Amino acid sequence: MAPKGPDNPSGLRTGLRGLTTRGRSFLAAGLTAVLCSYLLGQDALLRVGILLAVLPVASAVLLLRTRYRVASGRRLTPHRAPAGQEARVHLRVDNVSRVPTGLLMLEDRVPYVLGPRPRFVLDRVEPRGHREVSYRVRSDLRGRYPLGPLQLRLSDPFGMCELTRAFTTADILTVVPQVQPLPPVRLPGESGGYGDSRSRAVALAGEDDVVPRGYRHGDDLRRVHWKSTARYGELMVRREEQPLRSRATVLLDTRDIGHRGTGPGSSFEWAVSAAASVAVHLLERGYAVRLLTDTGLSVPEAGAAHTGGAVSEVSGLLLDTLAVVQLSDGAGLARAEEVLRLGGEGLLVAVLGSLDEEQAARLGRLRRRTGAAVAFLLDTGTWTGLRHVLPAVPAAEVDTGERLLRESGWTVLRAGAGDSAATLWRLADRDAQPGPGGGGGMPSFSGGAAPRTEGEGGPA
Repeated sequence: MAPKGPDNPSGLRTGLRGLTTRGRSFLAAGLTAVLCSYLLGQDALLRVGILLAVLPVASAVLLLRTRYRVASGRRLTPHRAPAGQEARVHLRVDNVSRVPTGLLMLEDRVPYVLGPRPRFVLDRVEPRGHREVSYRVRSDLRGRYPLGPLQLRLSDPFGMCELTRAFTTADILTVVPQVQPLPPVRLPGESGGYGDSRSRAVALAGEDDVVPRGYRHGDDLRRVHWKSTARYGELMVRREEQPLRSRATVLLDTRDIGHRGTGPGSSFEWAVSAAASVAVHLLERGYAVRLLTDTGLSVPEAGAAHTGGAVSEVSGLLLDTLAVVQLSDGAGLARAEEVLRLGGEGLLVAVLGSLDEEQAARLGRLRRRTGAAVAFLLDTGTWTGLRHVLPAVPAAEVDTGERLLRESGWTVLRAGAGDSAATLWRLADRDAQPGPGGGGGMPSFSGGAAPRTEGEGGPA
């Protein structure tokens, strides 16, 4: 798109403001020569002064007449880049006029976290020709970063005038959390047919025996069960028979007081990366995945079969959400617990910061409403750095939270700084759990996935 619009004021005044040091020197020398010729009566000096003064003005007018004859485009590879990895930005400049361009200088606006602003010099572009340049960007911090608009600096052949024009288009680079491939495991307490299919027999028994659930975004309003809505004070819908499909909820603890450290090496960034890894892993194995945070923010269940899209497209939507998630100022997990009570059946995977005894007990009570439940419990005292000068969480408090969760049926994976989410996930395998009098309680690292049979949920 050619540079035009309100960002490109026109007129001789604009051209004069774009004069370079050389152009201003020529203009000043010419005016001085004209004044001296008038005072001294020298006609030859007058002609020299007019020549010196007209040259930069003519250069500015020439640039103003050619300001709309260049178009540009930008392409990102890829549009979503994992934190710590590079993305490449390709720029294309087209000369849409019938005359060659002069010296062109390109500068793309880039946020400082992605690196310095790239600058390129194009000597000459032939009529109807184009040039392509590229540069790399990299960020260790998640987020959505605008790239552009591209600034084009036009210069005349004599270097008398330079005019800067800004294109109107810009692109967004999304830096998503790092995703680690997780091994396939079989989780303790995992059962088949999560979700609405579990109510199949009840739904066939008649209206009096219908089991309602909380309304979810996208539910058909014709399924609203008004009797249950009046009883619970919340909008409830009837469960209907659905094909066997596994459901999963990934709970991410974003409480500021529950994490420690700053920047890419903080416990919060580890938690976000672990949540992204689990969500993508479950999507690839056919689960309908819902992302939930302690603030109550819930990304509705998504799966390739649900949306009709590829797994890569659905996982991209979840990663986009995790790319911009930030620490919250909440003190507890009450909002997330309320969402789980209204519709928390299926597999629950929680990535938790430090918990007090009450919060661990409340999460333990939620275990009865889920299928399998796995918790990444972060030992935040192992992360260096202070946040708001908070003291380190005592190890005894972490031990208490772990004990309460295990007693209520959770599979607890205790994570410290430097631990791998993939290694911890392998420890959640039901074959690695200590059984009655078996193996001395030592976990197995086999991680093999049992074959799926009819009526069973897929491997987690």
